[in-house]
Amino acid sequence: MRASDAPTSHCCAAGRKGLDEDVPARGIDAALEGDSAREGDAARKNLSAIAAPVEVVRSRADKAILIPAGTFRMGTEDADRNPMDAESPIREVEVGAFRVDPTCVTNAEFATFVNETGYVTEAEEFGWSYVFGALLEPELRRASQKPPGTPWWRAVHGARWDAPEGPGSSVADRADHPVVHVSLRDAEAFASWCGMRLPREAEWEKAARGGLDQARYAWGDELTPNGEHRCNIWQGAFPVRNTLEDGYLGTAPVRTFPPNGFGLYEVAGNVWEWCSDTWDAGHAPSMSGDVRVIRGGSYLCHDSYCNRYRVAARHASAVEDASGNKGFRLAADA
Repeated sequence: MRASDAPTSHCCAAGRKGLDEDVPARGIDAALEGDSAREGDAARKNLSAIAAPVEVVRSRADKAILIPAGTFRMGTEDADRNPMDAESPIREVEVGAFRVDPTCVTNAEFATFVNETGYVTEAEEFGWSYVFGALLEPELRRASQKPPGTPWWRAVHGARWDAPEGPGSSVADRADHPVVHVSLRDAEAFASWCGMRLPREAEWEKAARGGLDQARYAWGDELTPNGEHRCNIWQGAFPVRNTLEDGYLGTAPVRTFPPNGFGLYEVAGNVWEWCSDTWDAGHAPSMSGDVRVIRGGSYLCHDSYCNRYRVAARHASAVEDASGNKGFRLAADA
């Protein structure tokens, strides 16, 4: 199946409204649920072990990359574009000067925010979030509910930003990975705390292009120039076999691959990134209410199914939806 033929809800994660909200994880016994709660409490107490210095996180706008004002050509007419995502037509867009994070917000940075504010994410309030099934232990994978139409995802009780695969997992060894399981509200709360904002979609694409005009990817027109992997995406046959040629099944650290021409890292693959714009190409069948643009693709994107690691690709997410492949980077006015 080509990406252009696929339904609008796939590797970017299904919506919360697509399954039984009162039983996100079938078959998990009380003991496991109790362990999850205790581990979550312990994880919160140990956030200081990975947290970045407060003054560094809150001054991130000063270190953000300046993108000069000017016009760029946004969108694509590539033959394998996704028509339902309104990637075309190519049009000239004027963007004022702004600053943008070189990387997505990391677990270490989000830990600082939580330590300082006591913030509780929406995934924690819901009590569950979506995790890619291959990342789970067999018992938890079997126990967790599959959303309709996307059986590679599992709605995992206890999955949250600091326990990305649910009970027993942590971010202790992933301080420099992008924070995941964050909703739009979570991203906006962090942004407000450090005096920044989410990027507008045109800002995101201009920055992601790195000064190149109409290149297919953030670094040029070849996916793997000279055989070198430039992003964390799926290799093999999605979703049954990943050859791990790029070295990662899940997220990668935020400075793993070379930056683009503006100095931005991982604007292709790794995790989807929230933008502030309302989705304007019609809602996916499983979505209603406030739906926003997400950009960049993730570690689950593959050219046979979801080729949204192309720099012009875009997709939609309901504002409350969170998953193990969704994060964010921030912007600020110049």
